Amino acid sequence: MSKQYYIAKAVDNAHETDIFSIAVTPTTVISGSGSSTLRFHSTAGVDFPITQSIDGAHKLGCHHVATAKGGAGKVACSAGFGGDVKIWRQGEAGDWVLDSNLRPNDLVGRGSKGDSTEDGDSTEKPDKTEKTTDAWALALSNDEKYMAYTTHDGRVGVWDVEAKERLLVYSTHNRATSSFAMAVDLSQDGKYTAAGYQNGSVNVFNNDQSKLVYTLPGLAKPVRAVAFSPLGKRLAAGGDAGVISLYDMKHGEPVGNLTPPGATASSPSVWVMSLDFSASGEYLLAGYMDGKVRVWNIELGTCVATNGETEMKALWTVKWLPPKSERPGADTESFCIAGADRSLSFYREAGSNPII
Repeated sequence: MSKQYYIAKAVDNAHETDIFSIAVTPTTVISGSGSSTLRFHSTAGVDFPITQSIDGAHKLGCHHVATAKGGAGKVACSAGFGGDVKIWRQGEAGDWVLDSNLRPNDLVGRGSKGDSTEDGDSTEKPDKTEKTTDAWALALSNDEKYMAYTTHDGRVGVWDVEAKERLLVYSTHNRATSSFAMAVDLSQDGKYTAAGYQNGSVNVFNNDQSKLVYTLPGLAKPVRAVAFSPLGKRLAAGGDAGVISLYDMKHGEPVGNLTPPGATASSPSVWVMSLDFSASGEYLLAGYMDGKVRVWNIELGTCVATNGETEMKALWTVKWLPPKSERPGADTESFCIAGADRSLSFYREAGSNPII
């Protein structure tokens, strides 16, 4: 069964440069771009007004913002092109304030008893000037207590947000041949961390046991997005291959591929840039390099909606907005997309509640 979505609101020129990442809470969309400012838009009504701007949040611009999927929406984290990671908290008055300012050595240096390689060996302290230790992708656990992150040289770590200390760093033995860790996600219970790499590999780590549990097959090109389903039973991964691979997390096996309608083996692949499961886990939202956004039915393996003009600029980030009610279907009523056109576009499903 197909779905129909239309643009409920387009916030033009939401940033001065490309919007690389958005994150959502029950009341807010947070956006980061190539400029130094983080912006916060209210989702309480239909106009999506700016409620706060944090100038100078990341001096060289922001490439990733993350909040807890299905969480309370009181914690957010962001990563900048200068290598800095910042954790933000929403105060009682509603304003967001800086909670922690993390540098590369905070995330990968020696000092945590949980630091380990994939086989459990200790990691060494990096050179303070080494740019390869800069953080890249971020994710928050559902309870907002843990942040997963990746680095340019392939390390994957977990940070304790409340204790403000590093818990785990998963590394590779040979840093000279390690691959850029481009994407990360945490299962909602915080048990598993998944990472996608530039060489096309996808690794899943068990945080309770501090070890690698799965190396998943299927993608031979850079992986730009990974996403756990809400219950952690499925993992989706996509990137330059243009295909979204689905994996069963009980056995670490591939269970299907999602290929855009009309795509053939000879046609050029369109990169998958962003993935987000709906709250029920029934649907997967996907943003593509050609400006298209698609809604996939996971159980059927079919595309049920495609939006985007033929000449649209690249989409860097897509997110479902949290459902406003518990009724069936409410979790797929609306979503937000952003990218190279510098706007925030809010889509609503035809026939759904007009108050998103």
